[in-house]
Amino acid sequence: MDFNPGFQFTRDVEVIILYSHQKQFAKSLPMNVLPRVYCAGPLFNGCEREEMTIIANRLTDAGYPVYLPHRDGMEFRLVLDVLITRGYEKAVAGQFLHSAIFALDVYQLVFACDAVVWNLNGRVPDEGAVSEAAMGWILGKPMIAFSDDARSLIEGRINPLLFGLVDFQKVTLIEEIVPALQAALQNYRAAGWVPSSEKTFHNLPPRVSSAVSDGAALWSLLENKPIEVSQAQHHVPDEKPPFAVGAQPISAVDEIDNERIADCVIKLFAPERMSPTITS
Repeated sequence: MDFNPGFQFTRDVEVIILYSHQKQFAKSLPMNVLPRVYCAGPLFNGCEREEMTIIANRLTDAGYPVYLPHRDGMEFRLVLDVLITRGYEKAVAGQFLHSAIFALDVYQLVFACDAVVWNLNGRVPDEGAVSEAAMGWILGKPMIAFSDDARSLIEGRINPLLFGLVDFQKVTLIEEIVPALQAALQNYRAAGWVPSSEKTFHNLPPRVSSAVSDGAALWSLLENKPIEVSQAQHHVPDEKPPFAVGAQPISAVDEIDNERIADCVIKLFAPERMSPTITS
C-alpha cells in the first residue's frame, strides 16, 4: 500500500503517522483538555523574553498548554556547542541548526498547537512572529494579537497586511488575552472549526510535510519520548536510526539530552555528504 506524506489523527488519541519512503512510524500522545497555544513574539532581549513569559504564564494559569519557543524548544547555544565539539565549523553548524529550529516551529504550528497568541510589540513586529502568524492564518487557527506599542504604526494604524491576519482586532492589555482567546475559540467552534487534534491532514505540500515530520522527531526528544527519525530528507542514511519508539534517553527523565538532539539534527539537517572536520 502506498502512502502520501502526511498525518492522521483520531479524536481520542493523537497519532502521528510519519510516512516516508513507504515506512510508517507512529507515536500516541494523550489529548489536551484545552487547545495548545503557540506564543509568537519577539525574543531577542531580556525584556522581550520576560514579556513573552508573562503572556505564556497567563495562559498556563488559565489551563492552556503553551509552546513558548525560547523556553520549550531547543536551546540553540547548547546544541551548537555539541556540534562544534564534534568537529563542525561554527558557521556551518549554526546554519543547519537553524533548519532544525524552523522544522520544530513548523511542527508546533501545523500539528501541536491549535491557537496562536501573537505579540506585535517592537519598533517593527518581530519577523519570525510575522511568519508564524501567517502560517497560523493560512491553517485557519484562532489567533489573538496583543500590542501596546505605538512605534510600528502607519498613520496611526498597524500595517494592514499584518493586522488583517487577526481581522483588524487586537488587545492592548495582557490580562485581556485569555478572555479574548476564550471568546475566539467559542466563535470558531460555533462556526464549525475543528482543532488539529481532531483533523486528518493529507496532501500537505512536500516541503511542509518534510518539515513537520522532522520537527516531530525533534519534539519527541525534547519531550523525552523519542520516535524514529524520518528518512524523508534525501541526505539521511537509509539505516535504522537510534531513536526507537518508546526508547528512553540516556539522560535523566527531567533533563534534555543535547547529545541525542545533536544526533537527530545531524541525521536530518547536516549538509549532504558532509563529514565533520576533525581538528587535532
